[in-house]
Amino acid sequence: MSQTKRQEQKELTRQRIMDTAFRIYAVNGFSTPTNIIAQEAGVSHGAIFVHFPTKEVLQLHVLERFAKEVGDKLHGLSTTSEDISELLYAHISILQKHEAFYRKMILEIASLPNETREILISLQSTMSWHFSVVIEQSQKAGLIKKIPLHMLFNTWIALLHYYLQNADLFAPGASVLDCCRDELINTFVTLISK
Repeated sequence: MSQTKRQEQKELTRQRIMDTAFRIYAVNGFSTPTNIIAQEAGVSHGAIFVHFPTKEVLQLHVLERFAKEVGDKLHGLSTTSEDISELLYAHISILQKHEAFYRKMILEIASLPNETREILISLQSTMSWHFSVVIEQSQKAGLIKKIPLHMLFNTWIALLHYYLQNADLFAPGASVLDCCRDELINTFVTLISK
């Protein structure tokens, strides 16, 4: 087997492990043992550690990939969206694709290593920047109350996270973002509008 073919196979195995871990974390959470991930990925338990020296490193890589994907989708929203409702719909639509994973992440973030928490903070920072661009334009136009940007953003995230953390109350057996999206956005926009 040529070096290139071997490297290609190694990268495919690495991606399969990360894809499997992502899927399992979304259902069972981040405390899932690596032997379960290996079994589901169809690789030996040792293969996990060839690619990721520790369980925490695997978690970190999975979260980094998730944050990059979400960040890439968020990028440019503030330049294409001039309306806060539009931006919030886009934000929720991005999260809907991976709602179960994002929900587990926010539920378990306090128990994860600091490096993984920093990824969530970075992801929130990306959204915050796009959010602030649209909010500032709307405030200048006199459409939104003059409330500090950080308070507006934190209120939006708190509302969103509260519904995700209590999804079983607001949307038993269904996607809380599907069920409550319009109400969340309309309520938030009503609260901040002049």
